[in-house]
Formats: sequence, C-alpha cells, structure tokens
Amino acid sequence: MSVSVPGLENAGCLMLFGYNPNASHPIVARRVVKAKEKGAKIIVADPRYIETARIADLYLPLNNGSNVAFLNTFANVIVNEGLHDKQFIDEHTVGFDEWWKTIESYTPDRTESITGISPRLMKEAARMYAHAQPSSVLCWGMGVTQQKQNVESIHTLAAIACITHQIAKPNSGLAPVRGQNNVQGSCDMGALPNVFPGYQKVTDAAHRQKFAEAWGVPTEKLSDHEGYKVSNVGHLIEEGRIRAFYNFGEDPLQTEPDTRKLAQQLAALEIFVCQDIFMTQTTAVADVVLPATSWGEHEGTFGACDRTFQRFDAALPPKGECRHDWEIIADLSTRMGHPITYKSTREIWDNELRALWPAAFGATYEKMAGLGHAQWPIPTLDHPGTPDLFLGGKFTTPDGKAHLIAHEYKLPTETPDTKYPLILCTVREVGHYSCRSMTGNCTTLSLLAEEPGFVHINALDAEARGIKQDDLVWVYSRRGKIITRAEVDDRINVGTVYMTYQWWIGKCNDLTIHAVDKRSATPEDKHSACQVELVDDQLWAEQHAHEIYMNLKARMTQESAPQQIAPHQRGDR
Repeated sequence: MSVSVPGLENAGCLMLFGYNPNASHPIVARRVVKAKEKGAKIIVADPRYIETARIADLYLPLNNGSNVAFLNTFANVIVNEGLHDKQFIDEHTVGFDEWWKTIESYTPDRTESITGISPRLMKEAARMYAHAQPSSVLCWGMGVTQQKQNVESIHTLAAIACITHQIAKPNSGLAPVRGQNNVQGSCDMGALPNVFPGYQKVTDAAHRQKFAEAWGVPTEKLSDHEGYKVSNVGHLIEEGRIRAFYNFGEDPLQTEPDTRKLAQQLAALEIFVCQDIFMTQTTAVADVVLPATSWGEHEGTFGACDRTFQRFDAALPPKGECRHDWEIIADLSTRMGHPITYKSTREIWDNELRALWPAAFGATYEKMAGLGHAQWPIPTLDHPGTPDLFLGGKFTTPDGKAHLIAHEYKLPTETPDTKYPLILCTVREVGHYSCRSMTGNCTTLSLLAEEPGFVHINALDAEARGIKQDDLVWVYSRRGKIITRAEVDDRINVGTVYMTYQWWIGKCNDLTIHAVDKRSATPEDKHSACQVELVDDQLWAEQHAHEIYMNLKARMTQESAPQQIAPHQRGDR
C-alpha cells in the first residue's frame, strides 16, 4: 500500500474495486465509514451490491470478469475528459504515448456491453475520482487479484493513479489489501519463492552473497533461480518434480482450486509433512504432523497490509507436545545439517530482518513495545516510519519514474454455456474466519453458521430453478458436485452465484477451475462456470448432508488420536 490504513479516512475519495471490506477487513471498513463521515466520496465497483454500496455516492455494478475492460475505459474517460495531470505525467512517468495506444480504443460506448456500465455512470465516476481533494485512493482485494488478468488489472490501477496525480502525496494512491492475517508480514520475511527477506531478489548475485555471509554458507549453496509457487505444487507432483511437501499452517485441500484433483496429487508424494495447530482435511492425510503453538501461546510480530509492524505477546504457555514454529524450523534445520541456534523471536527479528533489510532497520522491539508500531521504510533508529510512499513523485524504479503499462482485455478462462450457465465466484463471508480450521472448532460460531454452508443466488435465478430460501441444492461444475444450502439474496447479480471456501461439505473449491496467471500463479477463483439445481427429496438431502459431515468429523477425530510410537522412536518425536 502506498497509503496507511488510518490515512484512508483522510482522503477525499475512496474507490473500492473488487473489494468487500465489511466481510474481509472490518477494521478497514470502519475507516471507510469514518472517511464518509468526514465528507469523502465513496465509489464502489463490484458485481454484487456489497454492504459498502449502501453508503456509496456511486455504485458501479460491473459484469464479472470484465476488470481490465472496465479499468481501460475508466482511464480512457480520464484522458478524453481532460482529467489527467499533464505536468505530473511529463515529470514523473514514462511510456504515456505507448500506453495510450491501447487505452484509446476503450471508449465507454464500445465497452458498455462488456462491462455493463453506462457511459454516463463511467464518466461520473471518473470525474469524482480525478477531481477529489485532497486525494483519492484506489482500494482493491481478491476481486482483482484472483482473476485471469490480475497483473494486468493492477498495472492499470497504478497507471490511473499516476496519470491523475492521485498518488505521490499524503493519503493517496493504491491500497491493495491482503487476503489473510499477516500475509504482508510473511512476504516481508521472504516467504515467497523469488525473494529473500525484504523483497531482495534471489536472482541478484549481490543479494545472494549478503545472505550467504549472514547465514554462514557458501554463496553457491543459495539458489540463483526462483522456486515453485504453491498453486503449481499439484501439477509438479504429477510431473515427478516434487516428491516431498512441507505444508506449514495451510489447508490446501480446503483453499486451493479443484481440491479433488489435488487430493489425488498429494497422495502420490513420498512424504507429506504438515505443521499446524488443528486437525484439518489436509493434516488428516499427512505422513507426519508437527504440532505448533497457536496465536495465544506464542509472541512475535505481525506485518499489516499497510507495511506496519506490530508486536504481540503470549497469553498462555504451550501445552503438551506443541512447540513454537520457529523452534520446530530451527530444530529441523539443525538435524538436516545447518545449525540454527536462536533463543528468541527478538534474535530472529534483529538478525534475519533488521540486519539484512535496510528499509526495516529502525523497526526495533523497543519501538513496537506496548501499543507502538513501526512502518517501513524505516531505515534509521530515529526515523518515524513512512505512512505514505512515493511522496514528491519519486518511485522505486531505476530511473525514479512510474512506468505506465496497458493491456488488452481478454475473456476469463471458462465462460458460462448451456450445461453450466452460471458464473461461480468465491468470496469471504462473515461468520467464520478463512478456511474455518480455527473458528470451525468454536461452538458458538457454529450455531450462527454451520455446514453445509450456503450458495448465494439471485431471486430470479432461484425462482427459475424452483429454489427457495434454505433449500438444499446441488452445485456442480466440470470438476465436481457438492451439496449446500441456498441463500436467496437480492444483492447478488443475476447469472452469478457466490460461495465461500470455508465449508467442509459445501466446499466450493471442489468446483473451481485450476487456472493460474503465469506470472503470479494466482488461481482464477473468481470465475468458473457452474449450475445449481434443487435436490428433489429435501428430507433425504438433510440426512445425506448430516451423514457426510459426521463421517468427516469422525475421520478427523480418529486422525487426531495419539499414535502409538515404539520406545526407541520417542526421543526423536
């Protein structure tokens, strides 16, 4: 993010594009409300009439899968209406003429059939965004990134901010939120296949030398090429290129697309290790499960989506065989021949992050004590942190300028047809957190929202299929078939159904297509083709869903039971 989360409420305009903060980021949603109370204009561009649309000054009901066409049109209006800042473009960007060659043809009249947005509404939104004072912010979430043209959309969002000079000043620019708690922090620490901590590329020889010296290993021992991405693991197993998989705090058999196919692929591994705090569908098929501590049993740091580091303390000591994640990893590394002797998270923070990433050097534990925080870049001990990036138009490119990039619109990988006439889009829903491995164990939350989950469907689509509220229905695609409950919802657009991936029985990722962007390898979770049908015998359906659920719970309970270990093995457990 080029702006801080608190800074959102001080902007003159917030445009939420493919982002539903009420369901996925309630703290950010509160900042949006505060911005509205302070007089900010709110624009919501989303196929669904999300909660924030109720307070929006403009709601743009764009068609599913039309993001690049919409953004190109938005940019086209900005230039043709003279809403762009020519001086900022000339002084702080490069590539405008080439960029415009693509954008020029995306007129509102031409693209209305693709985007579903009238020329009048498109122009009104562009004017509201470009004219806002003192600043505008473009906010987006998984509705942008989990698409076929995800990188292309983000290039265009960045270009829109640059050509209007709605970036490079306080409380402005780009606000991409992250999908899960501490995703930003994990990326900061190098939990990516192409960078060391601090986004320092593994393909850079100087970076490899620096980290090799810090870790006490020969430079040639560190990989000089990018590694594999998790969404490609299944196919790489099939190809024989991956034979062992160490799964750390994830439940891919719940969260990855086409999970039935993935289950077959994981079964072909020579060894499958899971490190987790609860039994999940994924840990249930692992060869070894390493029990870690939960958030309340350990301390450390979080990295928020706006580049803010915060500390947290343990509330309880670990129980049983549970160990801290860093202790497990250090022990495993030591047994594999590279000793790691850290004694605390502070040692790790100081030596693995602050000492090796100049932009985080000033983020000390002292600065983060209590309710303190540190926001990178924070290069020195006395630096206050950086709420806003690119101030004055200085960008993090070799020439210091923003490079404008445009792309042609392409259709999603899978579009509706006669057999599968509906679009399936995965979303977040309030009630449970993420894949439900933690909150699914909470009885109170289960009373509020329980299996087999819901498929949200427009009233017209439901009526055409004889479906009423809470009916049990079949949802099927080219990948599979699941049973779930109908949630007839007037906020849902006709022709599309929405499901969250948190349900075990009504698992939408049994249905989603495994198509990924070649650069980011992000799955196209927001656009698959499906069909929904009423289950004729509702009594049988209730019994069937209950039986599946109870059998799954019994299996996971059995897998959770203590395993008998021979005496000579106990010391290595």
